[in-house]
Amino acid sequence: MRYSKFVKPGDTLGFIAPSMGCNVEPYNSALKNALKRFTERGYKLDLGENCFEGSGIGISNTPEKCAEEVMDHFTGDTDDMIFSCGGGELMCETISHVDFDKLAASEPKWFTGYSDNTNLIFLLATLCDTAALYGPCAPAYGMEPWHKCLHDAMDVLEGKRLSFDSYDKWQLIGLKDEEHPLLPYNCTEPNEPKAWNGDFINSLQMSGRLIGGCMDCLVNLTGTRFDKVSDFLERYKDDGFIWFLESCDLNVFSMRRAMWQMYEAGWFKYCKGFLFGRPMHFDEPMFGLDRFGALLDIAAKLSVPAIMDADLGHMPPAMPIICGSIGHIGFADSRLRLDMELR
Repeated sequence: MRYSKFVKPGDTLGFIAPSMGCNVEPYNSALKNALKRFTERGYKLDLGENCFEGSGIGISNTPEKCAEEVMDHFTGDTDDMIFSCGGGELMCETISHVDFDKLAASEPKWFTGYSDNTNLIFLLATLCDTAALYGPCAPAYGMEPWHKCLHDAMDVLEGKRLSFDSYDKWQLIGLKDEEHPLLPYNCTEPNEPKAWNGDFINSLQMSGRLIGGCMDCLVNLTGTRFDKVSDFLERYKDDGFIWFLESCDLNVFSMRRAMWQMYEAGWFKYCKGFLFGRPMHFDEPMFGLDRFGALLDIAAKLSVPAIMDADLGHMPPAMPIICGSIGHIGFADSRLRLDMELR
């Protein structure tokens, strides 16, 4: 697995919009304030032409222009790392025009984002053996003040820490809107992750190579020409895998279907456990099926442990996770700790 060098003040941060651009509020003001904060931190900035663009369908621009921006920033000499400007809906159309062979032959650069950016983060790992950070998109850094998870993500990128603990509370209802674009997370809910190994238990430990992202995107990639997961699993089978998974638009039945599809595609071979984030449809059971039944039945079939309601995904805050790294996960007394190794 290839890891980028860490960044430091004086380096250049690149910004691209392979998914949505920041052409509307609250994202426009949030990104502009984030750029100000990064400048104050001592960084130089390199903005792609699509960062404030909104002419595309579900992405910032045409798939071809979005992919061109990806290739220019990843293979050029200007940027030391790259932020995504946001999630979106159809980044899958962008990757159709990305040359992953060329990315694999280029020097690795940290890329960070989440949600729709799974399309790039997951494929950087599985096609290019290049680690990326599943973490906040650039506009999140425009909030005032920063939540601890943003400091944690920057600590990863700056090489300061690779060990993180779960947060005290999480946001069920956000307050940021067009009139209040810089509001921080509205963390009101007690954080109560749960460990499971055939039943809910008080403590748990598991280790393996971290791989995953947003299930909405992963299930869309399954079976396409970009699906080289079986080859990836064989390359790193001695490590075993911890799949970190979360979802945005999927209801509980969609989650269960996604788990079934990935299982039947052989993606969970050598799986040593699951880290499930809080889904956007957090507490919306349907016909007697809740998120636990939607997600844990495959873990039961594989006889592997799982952690539910982790700080991951669309219900912030989220712990920074290096996709492709070795993860050591410890759980005790409703607290989660993640330690990562870059090997």
